Amino acid sequence: MKPSPAIIDVDVHPIIDADRVRDFLPEPWRTRYESGNRSAGGLGYWNPNGVMRSDAVLEDGTPTYTRPEPLAEHHFDANNLAYGVLNNPHIGMPLSPEPDYAASVISAFNDILIEDWLPADERFLASIQVVLSDPQLAVKEIHRVGGHPRVAQALLPGGSPLPYGNRFFHPIYEAAVAYDLPVALHPGPEGTGISGKPMASGYPSSYLEWHTGLATIYQSQLLSLVTEGVFQTFPELRIILLEGGVMWLPPLMWRLDKNWKALRVTSPWLDRPPSEVIQEHVMLNTQPVEEPDNIRHFRAMLEMFDAKNMLMFSSDYPHWDGDTPDFAGRMFPESMRAGVMGENARRLYRLA
Repeated sequence: MKPSPAIIDVDVHPIIDADRVRDFLPEPWRTRYESGNRSAGGLGYWNPNGVMRSDAVLEDGTPTYTRPEPLAEHHFDANNLAYGVLNNPHIGMPLSPEPDYAASVISAFNDILIEDWLPADERFLASIQVVLSDPQLAVKEIHRVGGHPRVAQALLPGGSPLPYGNRFFHPIYEAAVAYDLPVALHPGPEGTGISGKPMASGYPSSYLEWHTGLATIYQSQLLSLVTEGVFQTFPELRIILLEGGVMWLPPLMWRLDKNWKALRVTSPWLDRPPSEVIQEHVMLNTQPVEEPDNIRHFRAMLEMFDAKNMLMFSSDYPHWDGDTPDFAGRMFPESMRAGVMGENARRLYRLA
């Protein structure tokens, strides 16, 4: 299959130089950052494949994702991308229980993407992060940088101290809508910092278990967003679920619609079937999409929800389990390929 000439990648992970972060930090946060305290920590699962692709390096061994120019050449040029959204890989910092320090480091992350990366290539778009422990600081950061013309969205971790439908987060959504920014969720630090346990049953015992269970985190967050009326309060809000899989969505919508018919009095603001709300307000990405042995099973599932308009291509470059456009594109029928590979993202982010 020949790739589309209008491919948009909604999940690219540059690595931000720690030395550069210090340049943007005031004291006392600079000294603290230099000490090595740079995130909410991790659960320490062992991934036998590592994190980054082993071939994402230059001839001298320098990674292609630590500077704008090689990232543009070896990913954007090589895959014929029209645009790509740069998502900061340090997604654990928003979950720090210390809001002032976390907000300062997050501001530095955002400034580096805007000042160092965006000017290097017009195809680069940026996600901005915000701290979760203090909505006022989060709103302040959105007001500070959310108006930049190439800031594409606000990026939140998949895990959170409360379900994302809780009114505690309403100020963040209100600020995002004011700047016409979608809010994207990205997995990684669930179970760390101020977030809850990574799975409903507790803590997984292996990377395999944790990685496969990422979909359950998004199911709970989506249920919260819908049943607590976030999309009725903020009808312009769009939520993007990154790296959580896709094919769990139709059964969840069926179950939620069935239960809503009998229990709608518990969510009086939900004035229509939840599946309609989800398909209007939620987007998902293609990586890591499910890969059944029989492609007909995959395509049958696509008919069970508005996949043509809800899915967007992502490579997850340079992570070990990333997908190239040709691999992802051939999974989808011709009738929806252009939308998935670029047009849905173009419409969502209002790109030229």
